[in-house]
Amino acid sequence: MESYLNEHFGRVKSKNSSGETLGKWRKLCGLVKNPKRRFRFTANLSKREEAAAMRRTNQEKLRVAVLVSKAAFQFIQGVQQSKYSVPEDVKAAGFQICAEELGSIVEGHDLKKLRNHGGTSGIAEKLSTSTTDGLSTDVDTLNKRQQVYGINKFTESKARSFWVFVWEALQDMTLMILGVCAFVSLIVGIAMEGWPHGAHDGLGIVASILLVVLVTATSDYRQSLQFRDLDKEKKKISIHVTRNGYRQKMSIYDLLPGDIVNLAIGDQVPADGLFISGFSLSIDESSLTGESEPVMVCSENPFLLSGTKVQDGSCKMLVTTVGMRTQWGKLMATLSEGGDDETPLQVKLNGVATIIGKIGLFFAVITFAVLVQGLVSRKYQQGSFLTWSGDDALEMLEFFAVAVTIVVVAVPEGLPLAVTLSLAFAMKKMMNDKALVRNLAACETMGSATTICSDKTGTLTTNRMTVVKTCICMNSKESIFTNTGGEVVVNEKGKREILGTPTETAILEFGLSLGGDFQTEKQACKLVKVEPFNSTKKRMGVVLELPEGKGLRAHTKGASEIILAACDKVMNSKGEVVPLDEESRNHLTATINQFASEALRTLCLAYMDLEKGFSAEDTIPVSGYTCIGVVGIKDPVRPGVKESVAVCRAAGITVRMVTGDNINTAKAIARECGILTDDGIAIEGPEFREKSQEELLKLIPKIQVMARSSPLDKHTLVKHLRTTFGEVVAVTGDGTNDAPALHEADIGLAMGIAGTEVAKESADVIILDDNFSTIVTVAKWGRSVYINIQKFVQFQLTVNVVALLVNFTSACLTGNAPLTAVQLLWVNMIMDTLGALALATEPPNNELMKRSPVGRSGNFISNIMWRNILGQSLYQIMVIWFLQTRGKMFFNLNGPDADMILNTLIFNTFVFCQVFNEVSSREMEKINVIKGLLNNYVFVGVISCTIIFQIIIVEFLGTFANTTPLTLQQWFSSILIGYLGMPIAAAIKMLSV
Repeated sequence: MESYLNEHFGRVKSKNSSGETLGKWRKLCGLVKNPKRRFRFTANLSKREEAAAMRRTNQEKLRVAVLVSKAAFQFIQGVQQSKYSVPEDVKAAGFQICAEELGSIVEGHDLKKLRNHGGTSGIAEKLSTSTTDGLSTDVDTLNKRQQVYGINKFTESKARSFWVFVWEALQDMTLMILGVCAFVSLIVGIAMEGWPHGAHDGLGIVASILLVVLVTATSDYRQSLQFRDLDKEKKKISIHVTRNGYRQKMSIYDLLPGDIVNLAIGDQVPADGLFISGFSLSIDESSLTGESEPVMVCSENPFLLSGTKVQDGSCKMLVTTVGMRTQWGKLMATLSEGGDDETPLQVKLNGVATIIGKIGLFFAVITFAVLVQGLVSRKYQQGSFLTWSGDDALEMLEFFAVAVTIVVVAVPEGLPLAVTLSLAFAMKKMMNDKALVRNLAACETMGSATTICSDKTGTLTTNRMTVVKTCICMNSKESIFTNTGGEVVVNEKGKREILGTPTETAILEFGLSLGGDFQTEKQACKLVKVEPFNSTKKRMGVVLELPEGKGLRAHTKGASEIILAACDKVMNSKGEVVPLDEESRNHLTATINQFASEALRTLCLAYMDLEKGFSAEDTIPVSGYTCIGVVGIKDPVRPGVKESVAVCRAAGITVRMVTGDNINTAKAIARECGILTDDGIAIEGPEFREKSQEELLKLIPKIQVMARSSPLDKHTLVKHLRTTFGEVVAVTGDGTNDAPALHEADIGLAMGIAGTEVAKESADVIILDDNFSTIVTVAKWGRSVYINIQKFVQFQLTVNVVALLVNFTSACLTGNAPLTAVQLLWVNMIMDTLGALALATEPPNNELMKRSPVGRSGNFISNIMWRNILGQSLYQIMVIWFLQTRGKMFFNLNGPDADMILNTLIFNTFVFCQVFNEVSSREMEKINVIKGLLNNYVFVGVISCTIIFQIIIVEFLGTFANTTPLTLQQWFSSILIGYLGMPIAAAIKMLSV
């Protein structure tokens, strides 16, 4: 079975599978009772095609718009201003431009219209906003603005009501056939025996169908609510906005045209808008247009489109168009119905369901043929072959219903749906544990993870930085305040607040402690060019025009070794610029190493005067600087990290640190966390890149720390580790550069800390509390999902095997089936919906982290599971066969009701065998299956409901379920036989496989 599954169903990746691949495996699932239900939470391939077509249209539209805008720019001076009349309702609200005009300007890249409206400043004026202070927070004005221009929210598909799920559950082909059987049974029964006695069989089937439908619909409806809650969490995005002169963080859904948004590397553009000011702004428009080349946005090309991402640089943006008026809004409306890719486990279990379904269909046809042959033989022997009565028709109908119900029981429709249920349950619980899962398959992948490649800053450390040591030769406030991506502002309460990354915040705090004034220093010089920090360059730089015509100066800061290598002069203790000789360089290098060995993050500051001039189009020089000094920043290790790393090691998961920091800093932190051991290797990115393929194969298993790494280094390491060891979890902090690469299908699971929007969108799991110990929790849940599904599969396949063989062999040997259609429907519900609820939602325990990872290539239906399935099935088949052949004698059953009582006993015993087998299935290897049972309220609830309903069915619904009330002795015997399955299951577990 495993080889067949791997050959036909093992080609779907955990993410980013092509539509063609997803479509192929669905065609292989030939026997699907209810396609609407089976594939409900999976990708809607037609919607994806719509989205792709829209992207292609956008791409062409934007390409034409850019070409037209370029042509218009060349002739713009000679263009006569066209008249634009402001709609009366817009005028009445206090604005001078309507939403449609704004939309046509930005979406069409219409420079001509923009110029006619007075450029960005003119648009701001017509929107009654300030490009410096932003919107007024007056409630009435904001409400008017919202009425005229709309809100920044996208149209979402309406939540489906409970009755929609009821209707979809009724689409089950086998249930519809049984419904027809029930209808015919009612007509024939009432015609022959009158009301109500003749309607009992038909009404019994109808009641069973309705019960199955209601329970199924309730379960599916609850799943849909969980997915909806998770979807809302995924869409929570915040952005920095200036309103009333104060910079504040707010949800993108509260944005209105006229808002001033501050964008930096890693931000998603939250609405359509216009560039006000900024530096080196590079925008990735691939999410909207499909184009991979970044677009440079500036005063000459000021158009910013919603849904695109800031790849480099920073800017202030004027919001012009929001919500469904943007192309991104229309695209999101299409994508919202696209659904998630099928997870590998869902695909594999669909394969299992298909294989077993075909086997079940074969047995159902044979069973029906044997039962009909038995009826025909009996009538032939009685000499009544040519005379058929209503009773004969009802008996034939019952045979057909039994055959159809065998298909109902045999096709384990619940297998792939149990995965969805388990994943939805786990995702909801993980969200409570501060882990937001964006990709269903992430839970499965995490369960198979053998390696965690983690960033240092913000993951292993607190990301709350403070400058604790310095080696600075002069007053450096200018270099600190002008060469920064951060900002010092006054908030609404009048208190000073530092905005920016933790590193920038620490350095600005240090500059302020020296007595510096941020605003004074900023305003004293004019910024000519800014090159923001990124993880590839590991440095940032600015060029300033000094006051009073003193010329131009470049400042740079970044990784100490890189900046120091770019210096040929240094400030001495007297503040004099002197050549950077060998002695001075060695002293600074020793200082850097000393700081790093104390687990401090080091940054070097430097400057140079640009005596030959500088143009904004030029790149900032990379050498010839004067070293100002070095700062050492303390970023303490998070509490609990060392213990979490130890838990991972015990679980067979190796934790490796990948960081851009100095190797001495990285080693010091890694030792403190317990990552770097005596037999491990710490290596720098540049050295790693120079290794040959053969050297890498020997080296990579031993690498525990990689310092001074680039995103490409991390990508290469993760790819090699995944090839060698199995699933790899790559944890990234801000993730601006490396998260998108790690999101690719060939390198497993990308896990992001709640940093930039790029990191969030690219990550499969977002750690909301920035805590490494949460990653361990996710690993535990991942293993729990995998094990829970295995438990459920073991339980369901046991019921499948027994139900099939019992009815088939009985039909062949005795000419009748001991389990009726109604009884089989009840058994189907026990093993399908209720079984999934009980076993697929078991919470994780600490024991899960004391075993080795499952492994990507391991058989899902393991030898241990086959041992348990076959052993338990053999016991149940022997018991039921004994009851069929010796039951009357054993229980001393006589009289006309003997057959009915015996069949009720068989049914009751069979159900209690499944109840106790469900308990035994809680552990596949351990003997003690009771431990923690009472803590799982869902499991206890399901078992309790099963027992209560079984009592009701046997004692009170006999006329509908073909049962009769049993004596206390008979109840005790049924329960005892079922219970004996538990010690037998325990004995079977002792057999080695």
